[in-house]
Amino acid sequence: MAEKRDYYEVLGVEKSATADQIKSAYRKLAMKYHPDRNPGDESAKTKFQEASEAYEVLSNPEKRQRYDQYGHQGVNFGPGGFDFGRDFSGFQDVDLSDLFGNLFGGGGGFGSFGDLFGGGRRRQADPNAPERGRDMTMELEIDFDEAVFGSERSLDLSLPEQCDECGGTGAAKGSKRAKCHTCGGRGQVVRGNGFFQVRQTCPTCGGAGTVIEKPCPKCGGSGQMRVKRTISLRIPKGVDTGSRLRLAGKGAGGLRGGEPGDLYVLLRVRDSDVFLRDGLDLAVDVPVSPVDAAVGGSMDVPTPEGMASIKLPAGTPNGKLFRLRGKGMPSLRGGASGDLVARVTFEVPQRLTAKQRGLLDDLAKILDETNFPERQAFAQRVKTFFAHKEKLNG
Repeated sequence: MAEKRDYYEVLGVEKSATADQIKSAYRKLAMKYHPDRNPGDESAKTKFQEASEAYEVLSNPEKRQRYDQYGHQGVNFGPGGFDFGRDFSGFQDVDLSDLFGNLFGGGGGFGSFGDLFGGGRRRQADPNAPERGRDMTMELEIDFDEAVFGSERSLDLSLPEQCDECGGTGAAKGSKRAKCHTCGGRGQVVRGNGFFQVRQTCPTCGGAGTVIEKPCPKCGGSGQMRVKRTISLRIPKGVDTGSRLRLAGKGAGGLRGGEPGDLYVLLRVRDSDVFLRDGLDLAVDVPVSPVDAAVGGSMDVPTPEGMASIKLPAGTPNGKLFRLRGKGMPSLRGGASGDLVARVTFEVPQRLTAKQRGLLDDLAKILDETNFPERQAFAQRVKTFFAHKEKLNG
């Protein structure tokens, strides 16, 4: 596997770059290498994915701090690595829908021939219309026990809310919007020369055709302010690493009275100290006395529902597996639970008294090879191996 490049190098920015510089660098790379603009170009697709991964880390202050301190290991994306198949239109703090949706003048691809070769006009966005807030995504690490039993969490977040000074318009009181000097009020700009021309949304006014004459001093013209918020999250039984929980209306606040976006919580489940997990199935090693295994006894097995007792037949071998149907992980979708597999592991007695040692010595003296069929079979396989050696060496 090729070694990952430094995220700052990928985006072409210095380590001291501001959030706006990082965002701007990513937008340029995304415009250049997006698959819609480069159909069938695997190299461009790889560069787009690489830039998207770098941006997700560097645009998040906490992840960026971990990356600066520990490198790529500090932001390990877990099994399978970074999810390049996810929807990038609303993660973190940037809304890319306007970027991807207008790569060629609309719709995420080529529009009509009129749009492609310079003709036609798009309807300009109403700068005063309500605008829905962005969807936000965050990661949350939880204990394995929470994944089994479910839990309630309180999330302390800092999210964008509509500025109370300007009501989300971004304009200072008494200010008005003026014609955009970049597009001349058309909301679009033409890229290219001669016969081949492409219309794109104006990067200055975002297609509105107008710009704020005097930005709001409180929000700097963005129409939003960061607000600390505490959100309750219910984690259902059966979640796993990669599970995504949606909290409707808990994302970024809307603008000019628009409804808020949604908050998506991406879960990462810590490993258990007791169980191994494979989907809905669980596995557990249970220490057992060799004496109980030899003469027969019982084995207490932990399950999500409590302790279960399994009868050990006389002569139970080390490593014997017992399957408990329906005693594994609960199903997130409400179906049947998985199974639990308990494996017998012999624990050799420690700190023996003189009497105990004497009894074991007496037992050892009366045991013979017929009491150990597995050892006999192993000895036969070894004998065959060395016989082959002598034959091959002549």
